[in-house]
Amino acid sequence: MKHSKVIDLLNSTKIVHEVTAKGWVRTFRNNQFIALNDGSTIHNIQCVVDFENTPDETLKRITTGAAISVTGELVESKGAGQKFEIQVSKLEILGDSDAEKFPMQPKKHSLEFLRENAHLRVRTNAFGAIMRVRSTLAFAVHQYFQEKGFFYVNTPIITGSDAEGAGEMFQVTALPIDGSAPRNEDGSINYKEDFFGKQTNLTVSGQLEGETFAMALGQIYTFGPTFRAENSNTSRHLAEFWMIEPEVAFNDLADNMDLAEDFIKYVIKYTVDKCGDDLKFLESRLLEEEKSKPQADRSEMSLLEKLNFVLDNNFKRVSYTEAIDILKDSTPNKKKKFQYIINEWGADLQSEHERFLVEKHFKCP
Repeated sequence: MKHSKVIDLLNSTKIVHEVTAKGWVRTFRNNQFIALNDGSTIHNIQCVVDFENTPDETLKRITTGAAISVTGELVESKGAGQKFEIQVSKLEILGDSDAEKFPMQPKKHSLEFLRENAHLRVRTNAFGAIMRVRSTLAFAVHQYFQEKGFFYVNTPIITGSDAEGAGEMFQVTALPIDGSAPRNEDGSINYKEDFFGKQTNLTVSGQLEGETFAMALGQIYTFGPTFRAENSNTSRHLAEFWMIEPEVAFNDLADNMDLAEDFIKYVIKYTVDKCGDDLKFLESRLLEEEKSKPQADRSEMSLLEKLNFVLDNNFKRVSYTEAIDILKDSTPNKKKKFQYIINEWGADLQSEHERFLVEKHFKCP
């Protein structure tokens, strides 16, 4: 029998005589109540086992992490927290999970612990929610540009270009790195002997190729992996990430700002509409983590408030010069509360300056 997704069963509008669900056991209580999850939603479906008519050896194999198939009647749940549950008439163990060795217990685990168990971490609520949101965001990116008549182009991942010096690069070579690579007379490595006949690296941006495509196709976008070898351990620096780069022929700066604002609002709204339960979970997780921070470092808005803040407000457009003047005259700058004091035109804007402009001065994106 074809099995149903947990999300479809939970969203059912009527009792169904016989359904089959397959997934992984989150918890098993009182030899009777299985919380089953298949990754289609953050919510589990409760499966009620007739333990008096189920062999003991089968009950002992229903452990956290076990893969099972259950068949039974989808009925309205008597318990709180769920609308429907499955009254199990048939249960099959598809994959055992050794309760003594399975590391993922039904509790909150630290990100460090999950990193050490990377093959299982997507089964947790946090990583499951993040991946469902990421998948939805990626689809929204493509849908937005396709609806606007943009063409999706794939730019090289291995390239000889540094894309206008966009960042430190990871070098790619087929030459030996044990010191035996062929060398020029001056002692430098002879890259003419390398696979591509020149020095190559992982891409830091698809911008240059994107520009050439836009000069023929009018409006294009890239959406693919990029790599930066900047040795900076902050949340704003990743060695590998996916980057979105639209390029439009005949756009001026105002056109580009219109596109950026419209795009950001579109993908956020699409994701808020599609991933409400996952975002609510991530919001609560973020609030818990913020409790450990000093009051001054906590966000004034919750996650969903931040997202709706972007949707509900027009973006303020301000020149660099105007931004520097505002920051120079601001109270935090005059009282030296900023970590990076703004003294004159030409200074780089840091995240503390951007947050002041958005959250305190303009109170809009």
